[in-house]
This record gives sequence, structure tokens and C-alpha cells, in this order.
Amino acid sequence: MNRIKEVLEEKGIKQIWLAEKLGKSYNMVNSYAQNRRQPSIEDLYKIAEILGVEAKDLLVESKDKK
Repeated sequence: MNRIKEVLEEKGIKQIWLAEKLGKSYNMVNSYAQNRRQPSIEDLYKIAEILGVEAKDLLVESKDKK
């Protein structure tokens, strides 16, 4: 589970913008944001760098899962 969608919303950033910066398709980034697919660890760090957050801030702690 990740918080990519939440962080994008908090920062007012569109998924299409992130996709362009990351060099991935919109569909791939949307899959990450919807938690249908998880980014590789390398992509997670790239996303964190692009969004200006720590990689750990994009992750959901297991105790927070429902």
C-alpha cells in the first residue's frame, strides 16, 4: 500500500504531471495511485524526489492497514 494519491492531492499535483516527470505512462502512475500496482523501490525513490518528500512518507505502515 502506498500514499502516492494522498500526497499528490495534498500538493495539488496531477497524476499526468507526475507521469511525465517520471517517464512513465499515465496508466502506470494511475495504477500506483490507486494501489492496483506498487512501484519498484527505484521508482518509489524517484517519485519521492520529484514530489519533494521522503520515500517513507509515501508508504503506509502495516498498523494503518484496515
